[in-house]
Amino acid sequence: MYITITPQKLGNNYSQSSADFVGYLEKENEGLEQQDMEHFFNQYSDEISAEEVVKEIGGNTAKLKKKEPKFYSITVSPSKYELRKLQNNSQDLKAYTRELMKDYVASFNREINGRPITVDDVKYFAKIEHLRTFKGTDFQIKENQPYATKILQLKTEIRNIQEGRAEGNIKRMKKEIAKLEKQAPHQQNGKRIVQGMKKDGEQSHIHIIVSRKDASNSVSLSPGSKHKASEVEMHGKTVKRGFDRDAFFAKAEQTFDKTFGYKRNYAETYKAKKTFVKNPNLYFSALMKLPANEKALAFKIISKSGLPVVPGIPVSQAQIALRVFKRLRRGAEIAIKSSSIGI
Repeated sequence: MYITITPQKLGNNYSQSSADFVGYLEKENEGLEQQDMEHFFNQYSDEISAEEVVKEIGGNTAKLKKKEPKFYSITVSPSKYELRKLQNNSQDLKAYTRELMKDYVASFNREINGRPITVDDVKYFAKIEHLRTFKGTDFQIKENQPYATKILQLKTEIRNIQEGRAEGNIKRMKKEIAKLEKQAPHQQNGKRIVQGMKKDGEQSHIHIIVSRKDASNSVSLSPGSKHKASEVEMHGKTVKRGFDRDAFFAKAEQTFDKTFGYKRNYAETYKAKKTFVKNPNLYFSALMKLPANEKALAFKIISKSGLPVVPGIPVSQAQIALRVFKRLRRGAEIAIKSSSIGI
């Protein structure tokens, strides 16, 4: 399970409208028949139009300044192991989203008119997507980049020769390109992975647009609050504030496991990722103490999912190779940072 919560920005400013983001989420519906489309939904309604989403989010921004987020994007990406537990990706993920949003509101240390907030107090719209493409930030693209750069240079040289601006052996250059294509470390179906290529396998995930303001458009509910869970005196009154991100991510996993009867391995947990960043020795020690069958599954999950592990080193000799360790730790830190709501 990989969850991110981000405020939506355009350059240095926060988006004043959700129109662009909603339009982006509608891309998978292009060319599909009505019955095959995935529609927006919320806690109680299905088949909500994109126009209604934009209108509802845009009309729920009372007293928010231009420098404040108008809405947040929550992206929930189950792993291929988690997706295997689903009977119907669309319906099951929709049901899970509705339970997840209860966890979301429970993670706020806030009250409205003296009562704890409930899922009815948040205005959100969600959509299920089933495709993913490789982005420039993916490690496969980054590690293939040196090969991509050389290939582009060779193709430019060939074009210059063909157009009479240079001389050279085109046949030799084409052989070099073919060689580089095969040598690139990350391949899919026998082809070098490039930006924009569709990812193979089950890729179903959830996008949620949640308004910064509550459903009454009077109270600000920010998951980006820098305050975890505390109380403060304001105008002579004790006011609760804060959003517990760690609690939300932990509850999200627990809700998924309970809903679908999923037995989560230690290597899949948010707690494990945080442990890897804060105390790598403790992380590897915990892995080694797992029962044999769980340990084997942990290393299998790790090797397939990009979670922290030392590739190519037997479990019985799990010693940290410094270069690999640094790359993995950097990746884990990025994952934790993206999950911590950068403001």
